[in-house]
Amino acid sequence: MAMAGTARLGILISGRGSNMKAIVAACRDGRVPAEVAVVVSNRPGAPGLAWARDHGIPIAVLPHRDYPVREDHDRAVIRVLREHGVEWVCLAGYMRLLSPVFVGAFRERILNIHPSLLPAFPGLDAQRQAWEHGVRISGCTVHLVDEELDHGPIVVQRAVPVLDDDTPDSLAARILEQEHIAYPDALMRLLTVPWSVDGRRAIFRKGS
Repeated sequence: MAMAGTARLGILISGRGSNMKAIVAACRDGRVPAEVAVVVSNRPGAPGLAWARDHGIPIAVLPHRDYPVREDHDRAVIRVLREHGVEWVCLAGYMRLLSPVFVGAFRERILNIHPSLLPAFPGLDAQRQAWEHGVRISGCTVHLVDEELDHGPIVVQRAVPVLDDDTPDSLAARILEQEHIAYPDALMRLLTVPWSVDGRRAIFRKGS
């Protein structure tokens, strides 16, 4: 499937939102046929909120600690997203596992970016995992979100060599540079090229 016209995105953050900034830039300069309708955070002090507000993007703060039940928090976020007419949800450093309630509300319309070449090194601190394992190539993955952690169909991957003098921090910094390319690329493909999901595979039309 491919969407026509301008899609409305909701971006979920918990921190500085560097991938949020890359998505906003790509939308505003015409590389991605979408607009960011709202930025939502589960952390009131997330630095990315001030950036979004300063750039004219509506924001919403829903502290997860106010909702003892995870699904209740997810339902509150879903309500905010729907109030802003959101069609696609982009997780950009959102440090919360989504419940099946959330995944079901935006089935095949939720994207996440992970700093490894999935399925290798899922979960937290993937860059350190890769460095400690001694791999020679790492990278980042943009995938559709399903009910399992770092598991859904892969849309875009970008490889990053692991250098002999790398540290986990230097490797993470180079991976982050590629994340800022991969996320807009994945959105552009999903919004402009016919695609379907076959099992765990995202299939794009030949020649796309």
